[in-house]
Amino acid sequence: MSDQYAVIGSPIGHTKSPLIHGLFAQETRQDMSYTAIEGPLEPQDAFAATVRAFIAAGGKGMNVTAPFKLKAFAMADERSERAELAGAANALSFKDGRIIAENFDGVGLLRDIEVNLNLPMSGKRVLILGAGGAVHGALLPFLAARPAELVVVNRDVAKVKALAAQVVAGGALLACGYGDLEAMGQFDLVVNATSASLTGDLPPVPPGVFSPAGAAYELAYGKRLTPFLRLARNAGVRTIADGVGMLVEQAAEAFAWWRGVRPETRPVIDRLTVPLD
Repeated sequence: MSDQYAVIGSPIGHTKSPLIHGLFAQETRQDMSYTAIEGPLEPQDAFAATVRAFIAAGGKGMNVTAPFKLKAFAMADERSERAELAGAANALSFKDGRIIAENFDGVGLLRDIEVNLNLPMSGKRVLILGAGGAVHGALLPFLAARPAELVVVNRDVAKVKALAAQVVAGGALLACGYGDLEAMGQFDLVVNATSASLTGDLPPVPPGVFSPAGAAYELAYGKRLTPFLRLARNAGVRTIADGVGMLVEQAAEAFAWWRGVRPETRPVIDRLTVPLD
């Protein structure tokens, strides 16, 4: 019987994970199957019961998507440093009766930016919009890339300052509100990690933060030219990208964690990419 893996979320019908991991398994010749599970929202303990039933049936690992990342983190016996900082897990591994939690969102995002887009962060000014779970997972990998300055902005200034205070890694990290951005000048990379693009809205970011020679990155994917990316393009930004590369790269990190072999990501990214125009 093939090794069993799955992604769990709600709703889960839109997920690309079975396709992605199926292509990875085919490429690396891994004997595994990967399915999607519609996770139960009620009662409170139903998610944990579903995960444990999957383990009992021989499951080896799971990807976890909204709205269950916090519950996955809470039920784990072991947690990586990245998962601890994020307070959330997007991948679980089941070994020797223990549940191990990881968070690959940030490292997948960093790899897409630095490797696929060829935009090394070292010595650059980087701005992140938002302070949700994706940002929590991104801070340690971003700081490890040694930017000259990493600024995280959010409407709730107290929330983003509390997030910055959790980070014990070295690096130039500044937390502020949107009203502070006008005086900060241009950034080499601006990452939109807010939920605004999911509703067709624009975060309150001034056009002056964009450097024409820099890049703008939208975590949402498959939305074509979002209001954020349109603002960046109108500001003359040379490189714009959405989050499809992050989606594939974080999946590849989980796959390598589970299977011990890292698949090629470029063919899968190309297959899933929706033109921005």
